[in-house]
Amino acid sequence: MVTANLLSKYYDKEFIPEIALNIGNPPKAHKFDLVSKDKSVVVECKCYSWTAGKNSPSAKLSTLNEAVLYLKLLTGFCVKVIVMTKVVHPSRNETLAEYYMRRYNFVLEGITLIEVDVDNQVIRVIKE
Repeated sequence: MVTANLLSKYYDKEFIPEIALNIGNPPKAHKFDLVSKDKSVVVECKCYSWTAGKNSPSAKLSTLNEAVLYLKLLTGFCVKVIVMTKVVHPSRNETLAEYYMRRYNFVLEGITLIEVDVDNQVIRVIKE
């Protein structure tokens, strides 16, 4: 649980995996990947990579957009976070999180986008 440990240090909060919170109206329970013990930070984690042909994983990014929607449907105040594993494009100097931010910034209002370098255990905020 490298991501949970890094987020705990970053936010100075304990995180619990797979917590169900109500979203939408009428409310429906959805399990989020990580939720701070005080429920002030809610996180969806994605570990995606570029395709074998060095293309964008468009189907997976659609699933990422769905995770953004679930975060937006949360009621009440909390920090809403998408965490992506750092994956650098093989021939461009761009990570998948940077690419996602560049292409889908218009859906990220109110969402923090964080990139996690698992090997070096480093968090980088792409968008706050």
